[in-house]
Amino acid sequence: MTETRTTSPVLAVDALNIALSGEDGWQPIVHDLSFRIERGETLAIVGESGSGKSVTANAVMGLLPHRRSRIGGSINLDGREILGLPESNLRRIRGRDMAMVFQEASLNPTLTIGFQLVEMLRAHSVLPHAEARREAVRLLDRVRIPAAQRRLDDYPHQLSGGMRQRVAIAMALACRPRLLIADEPTTALDVTVQAQILDLIKALQDEEAMSVMFITHDMGVVAEMADQILVMRHGRAVETGNAATLLTTPQAAYTRELLAAVPQLGEAAHPVQPVGRTDSGVSSKPVLSVEDIRVRFDARGGLLNRIQGRVHAVEDVSFLLEAGETLSIVGESGCGKSTLARTIMGLTTPAAGTVAMAGSDVSAQMVFQDPIASLDARMRVGDAIAEPLLQHGALSRAEVNARVMQLLDQVGLSRDLVARFPHRLSGGQCQRICIARALALNPRLIVADEAVSALDVSIKTQVIDLMMDLQQRFGIAFLFISHDMAVVERISHRVAVMYMGRIVEIGPRAAIFGNPAHPYTRRLLSAVPVMNPARRHLRRPLSAEEIPNPLRPRDYMAPPSRMVAVEPEHFILDPEIDTGMQPPLSPSQD
Repeated sequence: MTETRTTSPVLAVDALNIALSGEDGWQPIVHDLSFRIERGETLAIVGESGSGKSVTANAVMGLLPHRRSRIGGSINLDGREILGLPESNLRRIRGRDMAMVFQEASLNPTLTIGFQLVEMLRAHSVLPHAEARREAVRLLDRVRIPAAQRRLDDYPHQLSGGMRQRVAIAMALACRPRLLIADEPTTALDVTVQAQILDLIKALQDEEAMSVMFITHDMGVVAEMADQILVMRHGRAVETGNAATLLTTPQAAYTRELLAAVPQLGEAAHPVQPVGRTDSGVSSKPVLSVEDIRVRFDARGGLLNRIQGRVHAVEDVSFLLEAGETLSIVGESGCGKSTLARTIMGLTTPAAGTVAMAGSDVSAQMVFQDPIASLDARMRVGDAIAEPLLQHGALSRAEVNARVMQLLDQVGLSRDLVARFPHRLSGGQCQRICIARALALNPRLIVADEAVSALDVSIKTQVIDLMMDLQQRFGIAFLFISHDMAVVERISHRVAVMYMGRIVEIGPRAAIFGNPAHPYTRRLLSAVPVMNPARRHLRRPLSAEEIPNPLRPRDYMAPPSRMVAVEPEHFILDPEIDTGMQPPLSPSQD
């Protein structure tokens, strides 16, 4: 039972009902929802896509369109009813009394960081411009952005994703709001940057006694952030209560299912041996051979748009991939893993090195991060799956139709979906369609670039299980690119860790997770959020560290990679190469 509160909450939501106008008329989204957030407390609202959590947050902020939404009930902020207030009144409250941080940093790309911060400050105060600019510098310092004074004149594209999110938090905190609403603020970030942002929010909350409504589907993040948890499903509250109690002894069946679907480090079963390897450990001819791949992108500038330097996106990468094996490539944004995938698929031309595949020219297919964007919105499901068969195959239309039905069966989808358009499918269904399309030509290799990162936890588990099942049935090799280390541990046979375009560690899954030998690998693993309520009080030293800029002088020659054996099949990059790289060229240097 929840303890009796003796003070008024910062936010009290009672009997909230929300309906939105759509193609089929008014659709109820949130049903009779009630919750409280006390001063200095963090309430995490969790649930899968479509549960109503983001709609609830937008209703609290007064951001739902008036003509397309119907809202009933009560939203009380610090003792004041705000539901139904005129927009002019809400504008004064937003930013000053409550603020919101979104999943993608909502910054204007055409305006400098300083201009946007100063405008926010002056909109809610009478500060003169010079004083507002000094306050903007102080805010950037608070969110641990290095060289804050100089950064004021930077545009958003000149900052990394983590730094842009820090600026968004600085803007949200500019007027010291009593309530901060954070809607998936770390979902698009790497684990190390995510850890920095979570630690930053906790530190700022301690300093300001600020209340936080934290919306996420990552239960590890919930364990690190929440005092209270509200579980939503289909617009209704399923369960609410103390975070430690709910995470360890959930009462509702749905909550138990949700928690059970969350992949955790250390829980993965021993992977089945790749079909390309015999009992004696001898491998057949590899499906994929990557040797000494280097990828460069020219950086031009100056009056004549000459080459000023080169981005060393991939640096001397080599590995083999066997039939039926999953090799996962992990690392932070900018490390080169997606560029490497595009190079393997022939979508990017390497400056040096070779990529060799066993089999035909269509022996490799790719599955991308966003399943909905990967499908043509004007093309029916059946036509999307049939397209590669019609382009590359020599089948009759009747044979193509039969193959489409067979592929739908293989990925666990109903044949009735063949005539539907993508917008009528869930994200999980769309990703299964993308996998079916990738399987159409019986490829020996599938490159999966963040193929499950956009999915809810339960759907993510289903898709991972599907990929593993297809691998065992058809001997498919997977090159799996992800920043979700728990998913990587579950699906991989081997893991390669990339940093600054190089593989810094590669080896069997058990070795990488159980005995990481490179400092960067250890840093990645230590940043993974763990579903342990005791971590709510964890306070790590705040860091503003970013991955160095991979832009080098045009005549820079990188030393070749040398790998050092740690144990059988487990290698790390020679430390002398890792620390001996020249300092990067500044983007502003001519």
